[in-house]
Amino acid sequence: MKTKLLAAALIAAALPSGAIAQRLAPATIAVVDTTRIYRECNACRTAQAALQGQVTTLQQRQQQLGTPIQTEMQSIEAAARAAQNQTGAARTTAEAALQQRLQALQLQQNTANQELQRLEQNLRSTQAHVLQQINQRLNPIIQQVMTARGANLAVGVDATLAHAAGINVTNEVLAQLNAALPAVSVTPLPQAAAPAQPQPQPQQPRPQGR
Repeated sequence: MKTKLLAAALIAAALPSGAIAQRLAPATIAVVDTTRIYRECNACRTAQAALQGQVTTLQQRQQQLGTPIQTEMQSIEAAARAAQNQTGAARTTAEAALQQRLQALQLQQNTANQELQRLEQNLRSTQAHVLQQINQRLNPIIQQVMTARGANLAVGVDATLAHAAGINVTNEVLAQLNAALPAVSVTPLPQAAAPAQPQPQPQQPRPQGR
């Protein structure tokens, strides 16, 4: 038995690799600079300008909410130092007033944080939606250009150390993307529709007993 297994192994080793497994076709590569495409495509530029406007609005709102909170905190700290120099009922009254101000400030800060969190989530969702729309058109176009060029592999330019200019198909991809996607919606991702609730079935009248 061992002799037969050894003989089979020697025969397999002597056979050319194509007799055991189908030889892979040589890779024909196309190079795409997606960073440039995301930066220069018409829809990308318009979306970037709109997104930058949303970022600016968020930063301005952060300042609007944060400035009065910071001012009130400084005022409370000054009042707390002044209360330390008081005694008796006056100090008790001052500390009680400070406690109320701190609670109100905490509530104000929590409300501000919740609003800013919603705005940040909205911005991230909008960015994801823009990228989703671009990629939905970009990926098939890369596949089409790759096939038209007779390539069977597409790689990003960042994945190469050097490449010939003739295998860089970025200009073709960019032109086709501009034609297929002139603009995108700069809005948050659509929310998934909630599943419909089952409607209650009408009860069948029970037969009356005789």
